[in-house]
Amino acid sequence: MSRVKNTVATRARRKKIVKLAKGYFGRKSTVFRTANQAVMKSAMYAYKDRRRKKRDFRRLWITRINAATRINGMSYSTFMHAMKLHGIELNRKILSDMAVNDPASFAKLVEQIKA
Repeated sequence: MSRVKNTVATRARRKKIVKLAKGYFGRKSTVFRTANQAVMKSAMYAYKDRRRKKRDFRRLWITRINAATRINGMSYSTFMHAMKLHGIELNRKILSDMAVNDPASFAKLVEQIKA
């Protein structure tokens, strides 16, 4: 019985991994075994950080809204509570954008809520 050699598929599989590791430092970009480890680890980080990004942006928006509301003489928590009581349904992303790019309209919003 002849010996089965699967060189073509093996080389293709390894080339795919090494191609994903392109740009890594040192042996991680050329040697299959270390490249495979580095690619698996980077895939784990990518998966985790796609979820982390949502948390980080929400924290950034809250920080910006807090800074803008304190300039206008109110705290973040009382501002958000008053928004809910007045039935104003603007999300944190929009409020943050208003606070940064259009402080005058944000100040008007705060004054409207205070009244």
